[in-house]
Amino acid sequence: MSENSIACHSNGNADTQPPLHRTYQVVVAATRDMGIGKDGKFPWKLPSDLIFFKEITMTTSDPEKKNAVIMGRKTWESIPPQFQPLPGRLNVILTRSGSLVMATAENVITCGSIPSALKLLAEPPYNILIEKVFMIGGGQILGEALNAPECDAIHMTEIESHMECDTFIPPIDLSVYQPWYSSAPEVENNIRYCFVTFVRLKTSTGGPNSIPEVRCNGSILDFKKFKVLNFTFLPKIIFEKHEEFLYLKLVQDIISNGNDKGDRTGTGTLSKFGCQMRFNLRKSFPLLTTKFLKPTLVIDACYGSWCSCCTEGFFGEELLKSFCGLLVDQPMLRFYKKKTFIYGTEMHPGNTLTGLADREDGDLGPVYGFQWRHFGARYTNMHADYTGQGFDQLLDAIDKIKNKPDDRRIILSAWNPSDLKLMALPPCHMFAQFYVANGELSCQMYQRSADMGLGVPFNIASYALLTCMIAHVCGLVPGDLIHVIGDAHVYKTHISPLQEQLKKIPKPFPILKINPQTKDIDSFMAADFELINYEPHQKLEMKLAV
Repeated sequence: MSENSIACHSNGNADTQPPLHRTYQVVVAATRDMGIGKDGKFPWKLPSDLIFFKEITMTTSDPEKKNAVIMGRKTWESIPPQFQPLPGRLNVILTRSGSLVMATAENVITCGSIPSALKLLAEPPYNILIEKVFMIGGGQILGEALNAPECDAIHMTEIESHMECDTFIPPIDLSVYQPWYSSAPEVENNIRYCFVTFVRLKTSTGGPNSIPEVRCNGSILDFKKFKVLNFTFLPKIIFEKHEEFLYLKLVQDIISNGNDKGDRTGTGTLSKFGCQMRFNLRKSFPLLTTKFLKPTLVIDACYGSWCSCCTEGFFGEELLKSFCGLLVDQPMLRFYKKKTFIYGTEMHPGNTLTGLADREDGDLGPVYGFQWRHFGARYTNMHADYTGQGFDQLLDAIDKIKNKPDDRRIILSAWNPSDLKLMALPPCHMFAQFYVANGELSCQMYQRSADMGLGVPFNIASYALLTCMIAHVCGLVPGDLIHVIGDAHVYKTHISPLQEQLKKIPKPFPILKINPQTKDIDSFMAADFELINYEPHQKLEMKLAV
């Protein structure tokens, strides 16, 4: 018998086992109703799934180590003989029979139960030789392993097309697990599927009522319900797919390689031109976790931005905070108003703009929401009634999404050259186009100027929320948010706090839930939104460049 051919047996009674110290990750392909097979085989043929499985289970960070894959006897027997054992991995077969020929194969061990296998892998020499442990099947094994306290993560190929199955596993407990990464849907052999990785957030299940959450009516997140984890236990190829790294890598690239440029504020920036980030909205909501962002600012601002009547909520503090990408308080608004003449002259040489200096606090002029709902109307002040005036781009976009989903002119534009001189600051995120396909709504937003430290995290979340809300009222599901940036810059005063942020490890994005009873875009209230499991790192202080 070879060095790696060891048999261990157990009566399968977990109560007799000593405390286990080895955890594992599940790798499985399943339909939406958690079907995993029919007649002992996969009812689908997906070469990409096999490649995904191989990459997940074979890759190690230490070339001197290998991973272990735990499977039931029937799963082992379903593997074609020429592929037994699975190469480059320690194959652990769970069986109560001690006389199987496979026990003499190299890189194969047999155990009588999951607890006995985990116990063995936690002991020498396997605690040193084995880097990660993966549970791969079959139905009975996965039924026991899925959602168990030792299960750190679940890597799933989610089969979206209908498939007949006769073997099923329990659903993932979403009160304990949250998506870390989700691929965009793909189609192979006429089968639509995607890859999703779920990570464990808490030490034990507590049912749906125990889900820690931030509600948009202002209740506080209960951090004590979370198990604080370092998610670097994930395979590197999965860990690095967290979409927050798109933002972090862009920030790092600008700091390392950006052009030294002046700016309107005189602060100085490092800048790059022509950048893009893509966020998948299907499973989670892209609210950054490497620093704390107040969710209510995003939601209040997005709601206030299209309110058809002109209230302080429309043009006021929350809109300035999020849709202008500025983290300011009311004194800052007063300061900004006093400086309007200076900024206006700088942005529009030769124009005195004396009218702006006379506006009351919070009146920014015909900015985002005004252009979305009253494009072309004559602006007077934030208290005027503009009902029926101008062109309502938002309702037009919604109508096209519902009735002409293939239209290539589903557009919102905040850039109105004739009104720029009336605005406290011209629109930064100025243009959005919507796209409908496969029952999903995607949005591509163009931003001419992007403050990476303070503004962009809110810009990402604001347009993600806008896309989710429009999809909701149109009977669609959110697809992708593509964020295209012209001048992406880091203010020099933000370099130090951003370098601290770059040291943080992302956590799973929260999940957004919208009240299913709200069907009209103008009927949303803050209480219609819930952000589930938002557990960011601490707040980082950055000074506003004015």
